[in-house]
Amino acid sequence: MVMEENIYPLDSEKTYYSMDYLTLEDENGSKTLRVGAWLNEDPVRIHKLIIREKILQVDESEVMSPLMSKLRRADPDYFKRFMGLSLVIDFPGYGTGIVARIPYENDPVGFYKWWRKGKHEDKVHLSLGWQVKLFQTVARMEPGMLLKKDLEILK
Repeated sequence: MVMEENIYPLDSEKTYYSMDYLTLEDENGSKTLRVGAWLNEDPVRIHKLIIREKILQVDESEVMSPLMSKLRRADPDYFKRFMGLSLVIDFPGYGTGIVARIPYENDPVGFYKWWRKGKHEDKVHLSLGWQVKLFQTVARMEPGMLLKKDLEILK
């Protein structure tokens, strides 16, 4: 006698907690795990279901907080792209741990020097839109500061 696996389809109206079961499909068929186990199994997929597709609602403290920690370790590049200017960085003059948006907005020239000229582009991901805004601001404040490749982006 074969035991049938219980199926727990995603319910977009439900708020999930770490002990709730969830069945998701992948290339190998369907798989059922507790939400907390899904955070270990495939944190990027769970994050996309919550943030991009907005079909998975989770408890903020019980699921979302651990998920962010798992994402940082499981896929650092995805984490940096998602966080963008909300990422906490070490920036000169601010002590340890400042949200990147603060120097980006309050000291755009200093941020540009640190980010682009200081070779810290791997520390903070800026979308093309955020880059253009930064380059425009720096060009207004200190016209000779921009690198040639950044001037090309503004043309």
